[in-house]
Amino acid sequence: MKHAGEKALATIAAQLAQVRALNLKERSPGVFYFKSKPFLHFHEDASGIYADVRVEIEWQRFAVNDPVEWHKLLLLINDAL
Repeated sequence: MKHAGEKALATIAAQLAQVRALNLKERSPGVFYFKSKPFLHFHEDASGIYADVRVEIEWQRFAVNDPVEWHKLLLLINDAL
């Protein structure tokens, strides 16, 4: 599964605006760091867009293709921060 490209990130631009409002640093488009550590990035494939989030010390993958999935992701991010 490849990292999400410009076109894929454009399809989730409104949701990315919510992530950008948090206490994260976006080092490159769609790649976010928290306290100098990689924290969140996105992947794409034929089945949709996925977010990889570092939860404690492990990466977990979440689908982010509908509002319910985004809401769950934002809750997880807020809990982690």
